[in-house]
Amino acid sequence: MQELSKSQKARHAIRTFKILADALTLQGKYKPSGMVGERLADALKQLSPEIYGSMSDLRVSELKGLEYVIDRMPRGIERCKRVILTAQEDFQETSFEKITPLKRRRVSYAVSDEEICFVITTGKSEIYDILTHITFLNIEAQKIYQQVCNRVGGLSTEWADLERLVSEDLDLNNEELEQAVWNLSIILGRTYKETRATYDCLEKSRLEKDTNNGLFKIIYGVGKRIIAEQADATSELTVYFTPSLKEMIDHQKYATLWARNVKEKLIELGFKERPLHIVSANMHSMRNLLFGAGALEEAGQVVDSDIYAMVMQLREREEFVVEYAKKHGFLFLEDCSGSTIDTIIIDVEKMDLTTLHADFQVDGQLSKKKKPVIVVIDYAFGTQAFDIMDELLTPVKNEDDILKFDFESISIMGKAGVLPGNKGDLMLATAHVMEGTANNYILDNDLVRSDFPDDVEVFVGPMVTVLGTSLQNRDVLERFLSSSWRAVGLEMEGGHYQRAISAAIIQGHIPRTTKTRYAYYASDNPMVSGQTLASGPMGVEGIIPTYMISKVILEKILNENAENLVNDEKEK
Repeated sequence: MQELSKSQKARHAIRTFKILADALTLQGKYKPSGMVGERLADALKQLSPEIYGSMSDLRVSELKGLEYVIDRMPRGIERCKRVILTAQEDFQETSFEKITPLKRRRVSYAVSDEEICFVITTGKSEIYDILTHITFLNIEAQKIYQQVCNRVGGLSTEWADLERLVSEDLDLNNEELEQAVWNLSIILGRTYKETRATYDCLEKSRLEKDTNNGLFKIIYGVGKRIIAEQADATSELTVYFTPSLKEMIDHQKYATLWARNVKEKLIELGFKERPLHIVSANMHSMRNLLFGAGALEEAGQVVDSDIYAMVMQLREREEFVVEYAKKHGFLFLEDCSGSTIDTIIIDVEKMDLTTLHADFQVDGQLSKKKKPVIVVIDYAFGTQAFDIMDELLTPVKNEDDILKFDFESISIMGKAGVLPGNKGDLMLATAHVMEGTANNYILDNDLVRSDFPDDVEVFVGPMVTVLGTSLQNRDVLERFLSSSWRAVGLEMEGGHYQRAISAAIIQGHIPRTTKTRYAYYASDNPMVSGQTLASGPMGVEGIIPTYMISKVILEKILNENAENLVNDEKEK
């Protein structure tokens, strides 16, 4: 039998995990400690995602991976025995507590102390994300069980100390805390320093935002659950998929509602015949660049000559900029569909383009004559990108006619993992390669290297669209980088956006001349330990690349209209 390479084994593990996850949504339920759950765990261990670090090492608990997962799962997930994945339920009239994780726009409800219900509105990517996190937690729970129960006399003394600490909810002084962290480090197989770093990280978010229960309770919760499972099989954690979820998957229900709301607002505002420019980006960069300098000037404040220094002036001053922007063509449309994607609509005709920061290279007078409208949509999550873009580009069908909007450009700004570079670098896509499928999409990107300063590292090449942040493997990524693919980065949404754009062109919803722009800034390097997403957010260092891409996109949009107007006048 031919020996498979490491990358081939990893690709097989990714495919196995996806097939099992898809099958489970149809099957209706599974137990992470049961046969199917073990197969998911085996696939994840074989894949050995870099973001989960030492997950496959049975001797030690993976702490950075734990921090990453806890920040993206609801508070109390560690003690749950029932996890429900469902479509939109009418929980608003109930007493169930609504819980939103610290770093994922994910809605869940605490039905009881041991049961959490996830409301899935963003499609399969969210299901894969949740299942990988649950699988990771179960793998780590089994390690804890082996550590604390590998004693002739029963549970270890360290576990007994942890149980007393959690049950009595003790208020520890510094010396007692150090002793408790030391005991916990023995359970986890980690050094005191490593354990204390994770304790401090989780404690900060617990105290400031109440998004987790703290390291002691988290470790005790997952350990107590797995110990109970070993004693009584009826206590096993069970994950359920409701019939409503199975009916919703791939039917774009929430995306349809979202797109309908956006397009109805555009019609209401009288923009159905105006040139529209879609931008997928964060909310703050587009708003601050277009209205920040004007807001500062109106308040009688000095605008810093450096545009990125000006951005720093606006930190923690969102309401200040929004109030100014509302008077100059800015409208914020909060999502009410369940898609968790807010929208900003900007009428350039009502803007005072003379107040743009001096660093902008825009001919304001020519640009305003064509009256462009910029539609900024918040980040989608994975496959949700296809759903929302597909629905947004679909014409509105009325009783008498079909209304096609004039979409002149579609710009996608995202954060991605860079393969040949470092955090903060930029990537421009020439194609999107869909991981796990044979689907590849060549891209005519309107953004080029020369659009950006010479002293900025910009990588140009194919981007890999992955199934999830937790389903990445160093060997697979190395192959994409070093083989003839020569991929420069990986992300989750670009390929799905491009699928929708290509479909819209084929169906005649938008013209082939619609310009597309794809640019990413590197939030991590998944091939380098210490630079993965589990190592923490970029913070201030992410501001410059984010705003640099946003500025170039806005200049393209505004100058594009100026160029089109000049060409139209020449033809006349």
